[in-house]
Amino acid sequence: MPRSGRLRSFIREYRESPRTNKLSFIPPFLILILEIILFSYAYINNEIPVMVLTLILLTISIIEAILVSREIHEHYIQTNFDKILTIRLDDFITEKKEKNVKKIVTDFIDQYPQYNVHRNEIYHTTCQILETHKVEKIEHEIENKLKLFIRKRKKANVDEIVKGFVNKFPKYKGYRIEIYEKTCILLGIKNKRSK
Repeated sequence: MPRSGRLRSFIREYRESPRTNKLSFIPPFLILILEIILFSYAYINNEIPVMVLTLILLTISIIEAILVSREIHEHYIQTNFDKILTIRLDDFITEKKEKNVKKIVTDFIDQYPQYNVHRNEIYHTTCQILETHKVEKIEHEIENKLKLFIRKRKKANVDEIVKGFVNKFPKYKGYRIEIYEKTCILLGIKNKRSK
């Protein structure tokens, strides 16, 4: 039963691995099949030198298949670790409402000591999460202000609204594309730029 459990978990890992890992797993098995056929032929015809060379190649193919399967397994473990870490960190940051990266990392490791050896990953993930939160907050602000701005300019077209909005709120100058897209959505117009 443990073998079938390992096989099931390997199949799950293989399915969730990137396409390049999946493709790199195929050649060792094709070569392995060909070498088995060559070895059978050499054995039937009693060709000792061919059998020895084929056994060497067969051993190399088996080792290669094992290495590729380990790589798939390690990638799966790393991906799961990253997902779990991101979810925990995001919840932690949302709960604490802290903006200082160093303090977040220290407090997180205090709460989850098992992540102490992953301080660098926690630091980088924290920076990414804080940047995402910042962008989401700005997009939410833009949407709310844009709704009010559009109500006041009922007959203006999209370009006029975007230009007027950026003039009124210059801190959103770097978000022209987002403003344009949100304006199209709010006005119920198909966005020509997204095509």
